[in-house]
Amino acid sequence: MTKSGARLIKSGLATLGIELGSTRIKACLIGEDPKQILATGAHDWENQLEDGFWTYSTEAIWNGLEATLRDLQDNVEKLYGIRIKNLKAIGVSAMMHGYLVFDARGDLLVPFRTWRNTNTSAAAENLTRLLGVNIPLRWSVAHLHQAALDKETHVPQIDFVTTLAGYVHWMLTGRKVLGIGDASGMFPIDNSTRSYDSVSLNAFDEMQESKALKVDLIELLPQILLAGENAGHLTQAGAALLDPSGLLQPGVPLCPPEGDAGSGMVATNSVAPTTGNVSAGTSIFAMVVMERELNQVHSELDIVTTPVGDPVAMVHCNNGASELAAWVGLFKQFSELAGQNLDSDKVYEILFREAMNGESDAGGLLAYNYLAGEPITGIAEGRPLFIRKPDSIFSLANVMRSQLYGVFGTLSLGMAVLRKEQVRVSKMSAHGGIFRTSGVAQRILSAAISAPVSLSSRASEGGPWGMALLAAFSVSGESSLSKFLDEKVFDSEDMVSVQADQGEVEGFDSYLQNYRAGLPILATAIDSLP
Repeated sequence: MTKSGARLIKSGLATLGIELGSTRIKACLIGEDPKQILATGAHDWENQLEDGFWTYSTEAIWNGLEATLRDLQDNVEKLYGIRIKNLKAIGVSAMMHGYLVFDARGDLLVPFRTWRNTNTSAAAENLTRLLGVNIPLRWSVAHLHQAALDKETHVPQIDFVTTLAGYVHWMLTGRKVLGIGDASGMFPIDNSTRSYDSVSLNAFDEMQESKALKVDLIELLPQILLAGENAGHLTQAGAALLDPSGLLQPGVPLCPPEGDAGSGMVATNSVAPTTGNVSAGTSIFAMVVMERELNQVHSELDIVTTPVGDPVAMVHCNNGASELAAWVGLFKQFSELAGQNLDSDKVYEILFREAMNGESDAGGLLAYNYLAGEPITGIAEGRPLFIRKPDSIFSLANVMRSQLYGVFGTLSLGMAVLRKEQVRVSKMSAHGGIFRTSGVAQRILSAAISAPVSLSSRASEGGPWGMALLAAFSVSGESSLSKFLDEKVFDSEDMVSVQADQGEVEGFDSYLQNYRAGLPILATAIDSLP
């Protein structure tokens, strides 16, 4: 593999996928066989709360991408004795939604407002009522409308609105385009035309607040592209942004930039109707590709698309595994103080394994992972809480089981709405670092959604690998993404499926009853500790 990998990389036949997640930027390099992961690279980063908004600076974006590519290059050199000079294709994905707005000169008008901001409730309510579809707080159009409602001075200067993936792709190629999956988290899509919904566009433009914009909304949004379509080539300036050393050469074709939801669907082969996947990271969300439209609008569900434009019901929770990671971090600190110095993966494994020894209802313990507001449960701000009653069974196993349950609690509430709508799910897959310890988070997720959950051997690679697959598809000559994944990627995939037993399902249901009942405690915490 080392010799063949070196040959592929030296010949410029490797394909690169990049994903800017909430806490890590990751790169994944694959070979001509898309199942073959040649090398990876990563860089940790964190959002900042500035002037009331969660944001990442443009400096953090480009410094992070440069560090990620440098880490990838270093790993390639360690493995193969060479460095990357050319590539077959590149794909960029990033956390969806949010608000990046630029003037006619290409200058950023306000700092990037991420999906995590929940100041857009008035705008989301107005737009949901006006357009007749659920517009969540995190959608780009909600941020834009809220800025107009608040009469922010930058609104008349807006010349371009995009997402993080769209911004990075624009800087790398000079093209203002976006994959349809990411675009569907900006503004509603007409699935018959695979474009922005024209009726909704007209309704938005007719609003009084929209008069502050100098042009119609369609002129501000990125052009929509479908998976497989050409999205431009890496420019000299773009290559320098990724690799200031000058080693990486321009001219590499790029596929349409996508959101982390789209790359996750591809990484789990969940792009065909009735398939679904759960992605767990800083946020956690479930995607189910639908056979039909929903019977009614649900605040717990938003409708997005696959990278080829098929409708998807999305249950998005702002809070995922970050609070769990904080608890694991405490135990890692303890191991260091005790002279053990266990690495993070080992601490996770020990605590996750112990969690499976806890009571099925976590012994009456409750864990709320709300570092940020959570629209599904109506919680406006983050107040992570750990609660127990005097008669709760307070053990390490139950503490960790309750923290794991807390990761999937809000998701379970949203998935219950899909079941009531009788949306059919033939296969549910999962990906994300939380699933690295075999059979633990996977089994708990199965109990939370009352369905079997499948996991691939590359589940922890997640979005960057999915984006590399989209890039590979774009230069493959294949016309069907689903066929490409079935025949070229997942044809011999050894998927491990886990089904929680009835006792585990009932235990989670019991936990969830307490979880629902305790939600007012969070509201009180917000009022008491502003």
